[in-house]
Amino acid sequence: MTQTVHRIYISVYVLLVITAFLGLGYYGFSFYNLPIEERFFSPDYALLKPSGLLGHGLGIIGSLLIVIGVFSYMARKRLKFFSRWGVLKYWLEFHIFLCALGPVLILFHTSFKFGGIVSVSFWSLVAVVASGVAGRFIYLQIPRTIEGRELSLHEVEEIKDQLVIAFKDKYNIDISDLNSENTIAIESEIKARNLSRNEYKKVKQLIKSQRKLVKRIERLDFMQNIFKYWHVAHLPFALIMLIVMIIHVIVVLTMGYKWIF
Repeated sequence: MTQTVHRIYISVYVLLVITAFLGLGYYGFSFYNLPIEERFFSPDYALLKPSGLLGHGLGIIGSLLIVIGVFSYMARKRLKFFSRWGVLKYWLEFHIFLCALGPVLILFHTSFKFGGIVSVSFWSLVAVVASGVAGRFIYLQIPRTIEGRELSLHEVEEIKDQLVIAFKDKYNIDISDLNSENTIAIESEIKARNLSRNEYKKVKQLIKSQRKLVKRIERLDFMQNIFKYWHVAHLPFALIMLIVMIIHVIVVLTMGYKWIF
């Protein structure tokens, strides 16, 4: 998958989440904006209440999206059988998408009213989503192979050295000690070579890649440690959310609440 196609997929994911939030918010605004004690008299009550046709359905679909998002990514990441099924980072993007869309649907399932044990699950859900966004940022700072395997410091330095050699052989310019101060001088030297427009763009991209590698090497250990600590915060909240969600479903079924089945 090319970078352009990848960006399109991410844009579609973001658009779907935003559209779901704005669409449901617009549709039920008059109901959700009512005080709790007045909602019973709203014509939308039977449809949008947590046990209503739409409200209940949003809870079921949102929960399924989260479960699918969590366990499909875990399976792809940990089970050898799934290791050949697509690139890991794309599974991560899909995992984030489902685990962002699911909470939006669950939020409207609650009709913005939650308390007791359900509130524990909801705020754990909020913590999972927030830490997931932070985790994605940290994940992107750690160099990886296209399959998603984390690169060691030695491997990253080898990539950097190979780029230096390739640049030296082709343009006879040393970029081994590239920094913000000498980048301007190097770019001026390249401009003096009278390269074609496409070739100049390629050179600029190589310099950009080299600077990015230098920065990532400088903070690699820090980001790897942060990522380890991030799991300590993310996983417990996810477990609490799933456990309380299961308890909630069992209680609902025990009390006889059914959807369209």
